[in-house]
Amino acid sequence: MRVDLAIVVVSLALFSSVPCAAQGAGPSLAEAARTAEQQLHQSFANLQFEDFGPSPIRGPIYQANAGGRILYYAPESGNLIFAAVYDKDGANLTALAQDNAVRKRLALIDPAEALVIGPPDAPTVIEFTDPECPYCRALEKFWNAKAAEGKPVRQLVYFVTSIHPGSAAKAEHILCSPDREKAYHALYAGAAPDTLLTCPAGHAKIGADAALTSKIGVSGTPTLIIDNKLVAGFQQGELEQFLDRPRKVAADSP
Repeated sequence: MRVDLAIVVVSLALFSSVPCAAQGAGPSLAEAARTAEQQLHQSFANLQFEDFGPSPIRGPIYQANAGGRILYYAPESGNLIFAAVYDKDGANLTALAQDNAVRKRLALIDPAEALVIGPPDAPTVIEFTDPECPYCRALEKFWNAKAAEGKPVRQLVYFVTSIHPGSAAKAEHILCSPDREKAYHALYAGAAPDTLLTCPAGHAKIGADAALTSKIGVSGTPTLIIDNKLVAGFQQGELEQFLDRPRKVAADSP
């Protein structure tokens, strides 16, 4: 299910709950609203606000990580909030939390355990993929097209085999093939071998990948990590920008 980012939460006193003013104790709700609106304009003077009023959210707000995406939950009003939270200095606290979550995930990933696809000197992408996933096959077609343009990537591949019933057998076939990269490209291009190869090493690798994806919370495919940033799904525009980014090159020899 795709949920559009429809709410931007501006945090002045981050996630502090403000109780309703009791009658005769402190400022009225109207006065509190006027004070809050004034503070909003002062703290975020570069933004123009057309409307200001009560929020449907009540009580404290808690932060959660769902598959690498930071979201917020207000249990008192039952609201699930897909949002970007900024502090009064303009720092995107949601993005910082997501970056921290990705760094924790990266610490669990051993590149030596990956199936490596692509040239060693190309930009590296960590890819959680599924041979039965149509979006993964579309992504592979995109990578191949970019390689033909002279923009290859080096994929560190881990298989997610818990979504489609035929994924584990196809992934094991790739891992047991004499030329794993060739078998990978063939299956993702739609090949249907009469017999799928099996082997103890391939079976063990499928189990290890399953344990890894469960541990780091990958629940959909494709899931990518590029430049220490998690990308959920086949986000072509974001991948185009990644490939078009200038790369460091070795200095010419004297």
